[in-house]
Amino acid sequence: MPIALLCAIPPEWDHIRDAMTAPTPEAGVPFGCVRGTLEGHDVVLAEAGIGKVNTAVVASLLVERFGVRTILLSGVAGGVDPGLGIGDVVVGTRAVQHDAGVASSGEFSPYQAGHVPFFNPTDEFGFECSSHLAAAAERAFSAVELEPLSARAGGTGRTPKIAYGTVASGDQYIGCEKRRAEIHARFGALAVEMEGGALGQACRVLGVDWLNIRALSDLAGSTSQMDFHAFVHEVAASSALLLRRLVAAM
Repeated sequence: MPIALLCAIPPEWDHIRDAMTAPTPEAGVPFGCVRGTLEGHDVVLAEAGIGKVNTAVVASLLVERFGVRTILLSGVAGGVDPGLGIGDVVVGTRAVQHDAGVASSGEFSPYQAGHVPFFNPTDEFGFECSSHLAAAAERAFSAVELEPLSARAGGTGRTPKIAYGTVASGDQYIGCEKRRAEIHARFGALAVEMEGGALGQACRVLGVDWLNIRALSDLAGSTSQMDFHAFVHEVAASSALLLRRLVAAM
């Protein structure tokens, strides 16, 4: 059975498709999808589109149509940990949904997606990735040295870091220093994006393995939209490179 590779937008998809051997479009699916070989493995690459619903739907269809048992999500994200910079990569070993919760008395309290405290309460919050994939990623990436951002893209020669931890997801584009700081403080998140939390939840239900690899295209602040356009193509290459290293090690 193939390994599923999932992206949200074309700049993320392009780097992976270009590295595949004989990528062949799949007909009859309501999303961009090619099947081929990557690093010696049978893979199916899907472009889900932006957001949690798109991600959950496409993940479900990949399992149903192709029988995949592993889904690897690759792309870009906004950094929320002040210790990280544009070009760094976050391997999401845990996913939370920062926009799921209870609004009451003018306050918002995060809560596990799919639950409410007075109806189906749970002490759980977030979704852990597959431990064997996290371990495989650490082994595969231990000797990787990522290329600094180019001067054309504003690089200063700093070698990008690879960090492991929580990625927060929500159907909100974060371009606000206050909200960025809140997400980091409340969830201990390293990065924020719009898909990984849904993938974690869907894969829990579907019983399949998953991992999320994100290169930081911006820092989720007031300049994030300008930074995203400046850096997205270049930093997406880093997440695609690490994805290839992980697939090769599987």
